[in-house]
Amino acid sequence: MKVVFDPAQKRHYPRHFLVNGVVESNPEVPERADRLLAAALQAGLEHVVPTDHGLGPISAVHTPEYVTFLSTIHERWLRIEGGSVEVVPGIHPDRRDGAYPLSAVAQAGYHMADGACPIAAGSWEAIKRSADAAAEAAGMVCDGASWVYALSRPPGHHAFADMAGGFCYVNNSGVAAQMLRGRYDRVAILDVDVHHGNGTQGMFYRRSDILTVSIHADPVRFYPFFWGHADERGTGAGLGYNYNLPLPRDTGDDAYMPALSAALRRIEAFAPGALVVALGLDAYKDDPQGGFSITTAGFGRVGEMIGRLGLPTVLVQEGGYLCDGLGPNLTSFLKSFGASHKP
Repeated sequence: MKVVFDPAQKRHYPRHFLVNGVVESNPEVPERADRLLAAALQAGLEHVVPTDHGLGPISAVHTPEYVTFLSTIHERWLRIEGGSVEVVPGIHPDRRDGAYPLSAVAQAGYHMADGACPIAAGSWEAIKRSADAAAEAAGMVCDGASWVYALSRPPGHHAFADMAGGFCYVNNSGVAAQMLRGRYDRVAILDVDVHHGNGTQGMFYRRSDILTVSIHADPVRFYPFFWGHADERGTGAGLGYNYNLPLPRDTGDDAYMPALSAALRRIEAFAPGALVVALGLDAYKDDPQGGFSITTAGFGRVGEMIGRLGLPTVLVQEGGYLCDGLGPNLTSFLKSFGASHKP
């Protein structure tokens, strides 16, 4: 099996982000990719570098306004006299159906949900190559691979069709799912990150061909706060095709598995042709983001259960931050997933 990753993805390196009104060091650092790649190789995967897929896979799930913004905003931002060296929004609109602003400052507020998605000098190239990794993995699965791991960094599941947030810019899981739709009539996305995949939910909320399922810490007091509640089921043609499983903070292995079983039953009822797993590792008990208390062995159990579905699968990296367990958690998941995955 393959792990898809381009070292150029490490060129995204904003030094700070805004949290609780305080400027802090950004935890979404290039070293994450180094540790995750080493863990994937330890699990027996072969490293491949993605080809350049152009803007097609990104533009299939993101608006032209947003793609233009991501690809040009840093250069434009640096023209602001007295401005910061990284793009961080300072004003947000109260609606999104009004006139589109021309100002770089206003566009940042329009297209960036929070202060946790700064854009630095090398960000766009890394964002693009992260999406290429997801597209490459999806293409391999469409061509017959049983499963592929896309080491997409920066991550993507908080990115909406026209808005970044929470360290995420292009929705890599959405890119993979849309590409899989080129071969399969129905595709499911299972998000196991400790944070709700609000961007992914928003991207497919009105669609019945892509089922979105997320297991995450209850957002009533946890990021992303405004999305991820159990009553969010989709709308229009998508009603019933979004399934949220919010769990209490500090949920551990034994309490997590029944929710995962419920998620897998919903996916089986949907009968998809292929699966995307938004693979967050920040549910770990010692992850600096906090939230859940899943152990390294627990990630093995999660991988084993998902693998039993036997679906053609793209694993897309989402969260999981620097701690001693980051690499071992990925290795545990990948080994168990691969052992149980029987197409």
